[in-house]
Amino acid sequence: MLQIQQIKENKATTIEGLKRKYFKDAEEIVEKVLCLDDKRRETQVELDGTLAKSNALAKEIGGLMKAGKKDEAEIAKAETSALKIRSKELEEVLKSTEAELYEVLVTLPNLPHSSVPAGKTPEENEVVLENGAIPTLPENAQPHWDLIKKYDIIDFELGNKITGAGFPVYKGKGARIQRALINFFLDEAINAGYTEIQPPILINKESGFGTGQLPDKDGQMYHATEDDLFLIPTAEVPITNMYRDVILQETDLPIKNAGYTPCFRREAGSWGAHVRGLNRLHQFDKIEIVRIEKPENSYTALEEMSLHVQGILQKLELPYRVLRLCGGDMSFTSALTYDMEVWSAAQGRWLEVSSVSNFETYQANRLKLRMKTEGKSQLLHTLNGSALALPRILAAILENNQTPEGIRIPKVLVPYCGFEEIA
Repeated sequence: MLQIQQIKENKATTIEGLKRKYFKDAEEIVEKVLCLDDKRRETQVELDGTLAKSNALAKEIGGLMKAGKKDEAEIAKAETSALKIRSKELEEVLKSTEAELYEVLVTLPNLPHSSVPAGKTPEENEVVLENGAIPTLPENAQPHWDLIKKYDIIDFELGNKITGAGFPVYKGKGARIQRALINFFLDEAINAGYTEIQPPILINKESGFGTGQLPDKDGQMYHATEDDLFLIPTAEVPITNMYRDVILQETDLPIKNAGYTPCFRREAGSWGAHVRGLNRLHQFDKIEIVRIEKPENSYTALEEMSLHVQGILQKLELPYRVLRLCGGDMSFTSALTYDMEVWSAAQGRWLEVSSVSNFETYQANRLKLRMKTEGKSQLLHTLNGSALALPRILAAILENNQTPEGIRIPKVLVPYCGFEEIA
């Protein structure tokens, strides 16, 4: 959530940033926020003055009665009663104004960092770098949705029978390579200094709000209505919410956590060839890295997180590229996002496998996550990234490493899998 002071001191910059994220009616909404804040402050000032005057009169009444000035005391009592009525009216105005202001503020997305390119669509994202050679496949190479049937390692029809579309069943070596990837990704995170966390996969509304999924992504999350809990779309949500309503000390920082969870997304409105097979699922596995940093260190941390993900992709021998997302393609909460995409040779297209983002103070303001330093508290910066999501990584491994004899397993995964080939 944006801070009022930030908006007041940087009105023009705020409007420009909202426009770069293609937020509708930016000028009108910012003006409404400032007007509501003015009304809130004016009401608070009047309320404080009314209460102070009422308290002063209450003290005078006793003295007037002792002095025998009964008539003056009665006048003071009547004025005190009127002031109490007025203070209650002002309290109601203040309460409703604060609620209205809050409701408007939570609809505002985070402002993009100055380095975020202009643009509205994925085609306008900036390619930062490409790494690795595009593999040459044998004749009659197949996309992963045919390979998984050929080698009987993932069963979409069985998943559809049990649950529905987008919930695959992993079998045999398919299940083992899933487990191998999870353990490999976690080991990489631990070796990079992250603490492993195993969080709940159901969250309450407060947690969804804290990291910005609610109310923005309400319709995209699975909702257990009877208990009013939500299945997590990413481990970012429970891991970051560990620090909701927490005041940290400077010595606690930086905080680096990593967690494996299944993730659940309704993906409402998704269709087309690009969602076939493992390209888009309702349930998938992912390792998430989450950091809490002092503001002056957060963009250095973001680059470190990007390099961490790139290092994993290099070890998996996957060609990849890094994109800096344009304003219109960024998430509601992000200030700057790098997407990592791997090349899917049989599909002939890039597949997103990771997003690494800096949210600056946006989530921390919602979470009330602060650091105390020199007797004062300040909001911290939160960051997270996929390190990594499994489905499209597996799709690229299967497609890029297919040979006439079978599918070669990347060397780094062999100790985790216990086999070198799917045949």
